[in-house]
Amino acid sequence: MNDHRPPDVLIDRLRANLQASGIALSDVDLEGIVASGMLGNVVEFEAAVAGVPLDAVPEIADPGPVEPPAAVASRGEPEPIPDSIADLAPRMRSGAISPVELFDQALARIEARDREINAFQLVCADRARLAAQRAEVAIRARDWRGPLHGIPVAIKDLFAMAGTVTTAGSRLRNQEDRLDSAVVERLQQAGAVIVGKTRMPEFAYSPGSNNPNFGPTANPRDLTRDAGGSSSGSGAAVADGMVWAALGTDTGGSIRIPAANCGVVGIKPTHGRVSLHGAVPLAWSLDHGGPIARTVADAALVLEAIAGPDPRDPRTQRTPKTWSASLAGGVRGLKLGVMVDPPVESLAGDLAIRVWRRTLADLERAGAALREVALRELLALRAVNYAILAAEAGAYHEADLRSQPEAYGDFCRQRLLAGFAYGPQSYARARQARADLARRALLVFDGVDALVLPAMPEPAPALGQRSSVVFTSPFNALGWPAVVVPAGESSSGLPLAVQVVARPWGESTALRVAQAVEQSRIATPRPSPESAAGRRS
Repeated sequence: MNDHRPPDVLIDRLRANLQASGIALSDVDLEGIVASGMLGNVVEFEAAVAGVPLDAVPEIADPGPVEPPAAVASRGEPEPIPDSIADLAPRMRSGAISPVELFDQALARIEARDREINAFQLVCADRARLAAQRAEVAIRARDWRGPLHGIPVAIKDLFAMAGTVTTAGSRLRNQEDRLDSAVVERLQQAGAVIVGKTRMPEFAYSPGSNNPNFGPTANPRDLTRDAGGSSSGSGAAVADGMVWAALGTDTGGSIRIPAANCGVVGIKPTHGRVSLHGAVPLAWSLDHGGPIARTVADAALVLEAIAGPDPRDPRTQRTPKTWSASLAGGVRGLKLGVMVDPPVESLAGDLAIRVWRRTLADLERAGAALREVALRELLALRAVNYAILAAEAGAYHEADLRSQPEAYGDFCRQRLLAGFAYGPQSYARARQARADLARRALLVFDGVDALVLPAMPEPAPALGQRSSVVFTSPFNALGWPAVVVPAGESSSGLPLAVQVVARPWGESTALRVAQAVEQSRIATPRPSPESAAGRRS
């Protein structure tokens, strides 16, 4: 939030650019844009790119080398109706648990809880029951498709699914889908039971669950707190036990924020790892698709099911897509980066810092070597991410902003309008800056295998309020894989998480470290950060 009025030249540019596009700017919208500090992103961006040479080559669509393939690990026998897909799958395969029974459990939970939480935009009860019945018949006939066969899952309501309306959180979209998105196709091929579509802020353009059309999504840990955005319903549905996994998208943190706020696992894979064919875009060069799940192993299994090349999405690349075997490797011998420049302490609150430090100590005890690193590009990358997001979102929405601006809610409309305050060369400059920053940032992996950072600077905010993207959006600009994993709780039970970031195509390393964090947390319960160290006065 910027408490200072932006320079008049910026407001004049905003008016001129909107006028050139034939888009009206009301006094109310201008006042809202200025009061919210949205134009501060433009000021921050212009400072960030000031030193980039004018002849710099923009980034190219190649995030880096492909990682070697890994084999799938075997898994043991769990208790009846386990919490995790990894433990549930062998019992499903053996017939000890019925897909129909599992679906009934999911539907009962949704019916009992969703009036309070507001996680689902649409529940496809009849369709999902039929899918569960078909899964049961197939499994009995020994036609088992893999660990997702018969598992209830959900998808964010910006993925097309034939026979449903994909609203993307907006009143603008009301046409029934004729075809499935790529991720829906792959979930169905894996035998998953898609229970429904989950809530999100309008067009995914918010790191909170705020939505004027369908209301906010409450955090299952505390209904007065926000689930986070923009994959709000997906995070809440998994955290509350309504489904075993859900899909989201992430343009500035939109998988990782709900996962962190709600206390579950979220993966933003390498850009181009998952096809977004059939998904409503927010920003084409920043959007990532990925899973939210209860455990690291489950998130890896879902990612394996949806990842891979798709000729309909030119962003996807032909890369290996099995990571389960890497989870058992532990962290002994790995070198993990601890960011000291900029200092984490300047970007996060006491609770997040304490949980982060405690996690680093646990990883060191498990055999990892900690190395101090500088990632001076972090804040400039955040500014570049904002600029690219504003340009690409503005291009997608320009026609509707011109013809029916009143169809948008105030926040979404004003954020889209504010993007027109960037200069006419800003998009090209942002692409140049991203290339330069990415080259420099990649050097951090010369000395470490992965970075471990806080996921969020604070626990979940009040219901309907937006979360910070300071630790998340830079890695959308970079396209690097990042995993958020629960690492502790506040004294009031609000989750706190850490984020593991790896080099491009390095999901196996990120998941391996995240698994070690998860195992350490389960094996060694700890008091809350407040009770362990007291509150800062």
